Amino acid sequence: MHLRVNEHGLPLQIELSPGQAHDAPMAELLLQDLPKGTSLLADRGYDADWIREMIEDQNCTPVIPPKSNRRQEIPFSKRKYKKRNLVERCINKLKQFRHIATRYDRYASAYLAFAKLGAIRLWLRFYESAA
Repeated sequence: MHLRVNEHGLPLQIELSPGQAHDAPMAELLLQDLPKGTSLLADRGYDADWIREMIEDQNCTPVIPPKSNRRQEIPFSKRKYKKRNLVERCINKLKQFRHIATRYDRYASAYLAFAKLGAIRLWLRFYESAA
């Protein structure tokens, strides 16, 4: 499961990929239509030149730690990167729903539907507590 979350840790987009697939191909789906001027936080799995270019072409700043085998040094803000835990916390909140955590579904479309229902519940909880 690949997520794009907002600054409150609420899911904006959920995509699925096969378990054996690498993270980078999903970046093309997740990184479309980014708000200008945002800092995009991602883990090392998204450290590729074409992903960085895709982010920068949208007038955003990539905050991605370089892989250990990268030849050229790429600076990134460790202070900003600490907020990437919002994605991990969002995944943990989604996995509170047993159906999502255990993946009983035979079809990916059914699993994705339950993940999106879980995301709706997270959004409702957020607005319920904000009111």
